[in-house]
Amino acid sequence: MNGRPSQQPPRDNWRTWLILGGRGSGKTRAGAEWVNSLVRGFPPFEPKETLNIALVGETLADVREVMIDGPSGIMAVSRLERPRFEATRRRLVWASGATAAMFSSEDPDSLRGPQFDAAWCDELAKWKNVQATWDMLQFGLRLGESPKLVVTTTPKPIALLKALMADETVLTQRMATSENQANLAPSFMVHVKKLYGGTRLGRQELDGELIEDRRDALWSRQMMEEIYSADVPELKRIVVAIDPPASATKKSDACGIVAAGLDAKGFGWVLADESFAPAKPIQWARRTIALFYRLEADLIIAEINQGGDMVPAVIAAEDPTVPVRGVRANRGKALRAEPIAALYEQGRVRHAGRFAALEDEMCDFTHAGLSSGRSPDRVDALVWALSELMLKTDANPRIRVLG
Repeated sequence: MNGRPSQQPPRDNWRTWLILGGRGSGKTRAGAEWVNSLVRGFPPFEPKETLNIALVGETLADVREVMIDGPSGIMAVSRLERPRFEATRRRLVWASGATAAMFSSEDPDSLRGPQFDAAWCDELAKWKNVQATWDMLQFGLRLGESPKLVVTTTPKPIALLKALMADETVLTQRMATSENQANLAPSFMVHVKKLYGGTRLGRQELDGELIEDRRDALWSRQMMEEIYSADVPELKRIVVAIDPPASATKKSDACGIVAAGLDAKGFGWVLADESFAPAKPIQWARRTIALFYRLEADLIIAEINQGGDMVPAVIAAEDPTVPVRGVRANRGKALRAEPIAALYEQGRVRHAGRFAALEDEMCDFTHAGLSSGRSPDRVDALVWALSELMLKTDANPRIRVLG
């Protein structure tokens, strides 16, 4: 099978191969090449005298125009032998006797009765009767020793796709549009990155990421799209907040490091997210100090619940001239975050960049914590920084201009 390594079918024993890709990433080509390799018996597949394949798309028109006749479809990749298309029977037929029948998510019942050795499902996240169509297809995959199913789609937060991603038996492959830029118009990537780079839409449609909201989260995805601005004004104060982990093993929490500033109108500006893991004390101290000097900050805010006086001491050991204020959390994380979330709701906070990991954590944070169960270290650092700037007063502000 031709293509990049990410477009190659898994060698392991598998039933379902899920390909999550951005627009133009080559996911359709991967599906078409897989069908062609299956029919031709190319490695790792064995030739089979009779082979019945299901081609399932949002509509029959999509199956024909994209999966079969499209520039990356089955006809385009079948260079050695093209199948013939039987319009009345809505199927492809190869000289070997292999067939590929067309089905639409608009008519799940059309999958009742037929049986298959394999199936290719395209743009699953767009399907109309997605669960019913999927269920009917599963009952039909009952031929051969090991029926196989390939799904190619740009992800959207629908229940079926999330269930597939959570299923340990499903092999998942991700493809970003940028991986295939050699086959795209030269100006395309420059244009879409300028318009959508780092946005929710861009991460979904270009990077193939599954982006969703938790209904009870303190922040929303829509809010994140509205608060970004590259036009940062003069800032009265800049602080760097650090929420260090208790340990530095591979399973430890991240070290939250977030910088924020305050302008003359009282608006808060999130300037940087330098959080990382695993983080040893000397590493997080050096990164925090470097950010302090790069932004010409006034103060480092350090949560000391985990390490007590150790946190300021580690920073002082690296640079004793850096001002550090230790803060101790006496309330739960959600209670501390609520006033900051309210400032966002009031439109009083802006982000000077697209901080994907921070925004993901914010939009996943509820009163019950993160869905992963891990500590919200980036959110903690954000809350400490903005609390210092916006929930307190400073009698002697200094002006900072970001250049």
